[in-house]
Amino acid sequence: MPVTSAGILLYRRKKGQAEVFLVHPGGPFWAKRDLGAWSVPKGLVEGDEDRLLAAQREFKEETGFDVRGPFRELGEFRQPSGKRLHVWTAKGDVDPSKLVSNSFELVWPPKSGRAQSFPEADRGAWFAREDAFEKIVEGQKSIVEAFYSGLK
Repeated sequence: MPVTSAGILLYRRKKGQAEVFLVHPGGPFWAKRDLGAWSVPKGLVEGDEDRLLAAQREFKEETGFDVRGPFRELGEFRQPSGKRLHVWTAKGDVDPSKLVSNSFELVWPPKSGRAQSFPEADRGAWFAREDAFEKIVEGQKSIVEAFYSGLK
């Protein structure tokens, strides 16, 4: 059975343009990557957990921000890994400089035996359409396409 994740694509309007909020993954693997590295705040759905509630929980864990609805289901997106990512959109505004993420532990450097703690997301930012396409990981570009194609 494929792994299921859920996330929220927060958006706002600035000077008439829709912008989306993305996060950059923390940790040493992503430290020097920018283009093609950003993501929708998301995470695993636990057991029979409601997917929207999981998306809200994960958004809070990765950013420190509570996101409020109304929510619009954007769809299910199959990731290159086979994972199923369910995404909702919500209109809102957050200050990226106030992002506070939960952390994970990793043995770093490899084979050193030393576990270090890294933030799950080390920063967040607002992006207009073209920048979002450049910044987001390849497997999530279809999410950005679906969002912008559904705008009115």
